[in-house]
Amino acid sequence: MIYPRTGGILLHITSLPGRYGIGEIGPEAFRFIDRLSEMGQRLWQILPLGDPGYGNCPYNTVSVFANNPMLISFDALIEEGYLNRSDLNGLKKYPVHKYDAKKVAPDRAHILNIVCRRFSKCASEEKKAALEVFCEKNGYWLNDYSLFTVLKDAHDGAAWMDWDPKYAHREYNAMQSARHQYEAAIQRQKIAQFLFDDQWHRLRKYAHKKGVKIVGDIPIYVSYDSSDVWANQELFQLDEDGNMAVQSGCPPDYFCETGQLWGNPIYKWDTHHKSGYSWWTKRLQKLYDMVDIVRIDHFNGFAKYWEVPIESKTAQNGRWVKGPGEKIFDTFFRKLGRKPIFAEDLGEATTEAAVLRGKYHLPGMKILQFAFDSHERGNGYLPDEYPENCVVYTGTHDNNTTLGWFHDDPGTAVTQTADEITEERARVLSYLGTDGSEINWDMIQLALQSKAHTSIIPLQDILGLDSEARMNIPGTIEGNWVWRFNQDLLSDGMIERMRSLTQESGRMG
Repeated sequence: MIYPRTGGILLHITSLPGRYGIGEIGPEAFRFIDRLSEMGQRLWQILPLGDPGYGNCPYNTVSVFANNPMLISFDALIEEGYLNRSDLNGLKKYPVHKYDAKKVAPDRAHILNIVCRRFSKCASEEKKAALEVFCEKNGYWLNDYSLFTVLKDAHDGAAWMDWDPKYAHREYNAMQSARHQYEAAIQRQKIAQFLFDDQWHRLRKYAHKKGVKIVGDIPIYVSYDSSDVWANQELFQLDEDGNMAVQSGCPPDYFCETGQLWGNPIYKWDTHHKSGYSWWTKRLQKLYDMVDIVRIDHFNGFAKYWEVPIESKTAQNGRWVKGPGEKIFDTFFRKLGRKPIFAEDLGEATTEAAVLRGKYHLPGMKILQFAFDSHERGNGYLPDEYPENCVVYTGTHDNNTTLGWFHDDPGTAVTQTADEITEERARVLSYLGTDGSEINWDMIQLALQSKAHTSIIPLQDILGLDSEARMNIPGTIEGNWVWRFNQDLLSDGMIERMRSLTQESGRMG
């Protein structure tokens, strides 16, 4: 398909400002859409919206179908009559510049529990009818997800493989009994998902009114301790007791010299093929119901993927295995039509992924921070080497901010020496023809003026923030996914400058 020349901003919902400890799909989200429009940006790229499990990572969720109830707007709940302002009196004072999940999540869960208990009394007949329609339409995942979350609570948060075996192995009588025993709690989980869906579609409608499309994100893998694996064990490489036989990861790379051990279960691709990729197609369709463009994270894994023995402590001992390739994408496009996709094709399988992308004319990703690691041309990341059919980023959620990258750790070599860093910094300044005093704006301008049909800029780079605003450091757990911004940081001058650069580069849409 043809992509217009356009631009957008990368910012996850959790990073929005607000007084309730975490970014929400409420007033500040609507305000941010206004700012996007003022900057001439036509795309808002977010991270996965799922309910994150251990480590608060949006790429490691309780369900790839369910949305994160922590993002439901309290202000919208008050406006709709589900919540009283006085219900919030007991909330703590939360950090403004980061999401402290240990403090915020329990408080929000308590408030949402109150709301879901009140729903039958407070909701209009129209909303009650809408809930029934939502539950029927989404029953293929919602029934298992809601039961999973309730059983997990009943087992004090233990992973499903450590539950009572009759629940872990989904014995029919045990499942029927649990659905009856926990009926009220299951219904509350369904109501929370409905409330999210209802609020989200109002936000998306407003975005469209402002000329902004939303770019969603679909991780290739799912969490082992998820309703997805628990309810579909036959689709994953597990032994007869439900334990992972192998696990996901990637070989040594820019981010980690021992590779990354992701620890997700590997798919039984033959089983998916026999089913007509039904589970995958439903998953993709569910996301397209919520966003306009889908970024496929680790697209390379569909071409070939890194399979690691379950006993390995690092990813170094893995092996490459051929992925489903054309079979799954032929199915997607036959069943769903030619919907827009951005392919995250970074990593060692780029060559194989390029063949797969090329067949379907899918745009890959170019990262400016990767462009200056060698004296040699031809690494593919310098803008004058780009094809038009690509999406350029100054950096992604896995990169440092541009200021952090330039001043702290520029370069892609894990074992880079101080001299190599100095040389790379010099190459950056020479290529840009700048003194580096506004390196973030230099890189933004470079991205916008490139041949790539789409440019995506992390908000941190527009704000001119350093490493403290980094979203994620791959291969680590602590301190990630917590950054939030203050609307006051996004000044009128920044907005006007971004709009001017966007207009000059022909990306107003």
